[in-house]
Amino acid sequence: MGIARQGQRFFTGAHARIYRWTGGRVGRAMGGVEAVLLVTTGRKSGVRRTTPLAVVPDGDRFVLIASNGGADTHPDWYHNLVADPRVQLQYGDTVREMRARVAGPDERPALWERAVAINPGFAGYQRKTDREIPVVICEPVS
Repeated sequence: MGIARQGQRFFTGAHARIYRWTGGRVGRAMGGVEAVLLVTTGRKSGVRRTTPLAVVPDGDRFVLIASNGGADTHPDWYHNLVADPRVQLQYGDTVREMRARVAGPDERPALWERAVAINPGFAGYQRKTDREIPVVICEPVS
């Protein structure tokens, strides 16, 4: 693993620990954009993985953008939730069990537009890659 990847993992882990420890009082804003902690189950390892992510709140749902910084591959957390859509999401001090799904073609455009309005960086990530960046909807488990 390269030094950049190690650094990314270190800062992601530190962000998640601080967010969780403070109930989201620290770490809930990422550059002016709200953040959540997403917990997925590793598709190969079965290990629970926590990732801080920018979020678009949508009523009782949460919208996540699988941008991976504009890389040509989807992020690991995306592959994990596609394999097992049962996720846990922490928003501030509230932790909820949720079910994740990829937005369909009828709902993706409006959600993408809303996400880009909140975080214009997503549009830049899309320009960097040929893949369509997935939009993920997390819905509460009843």
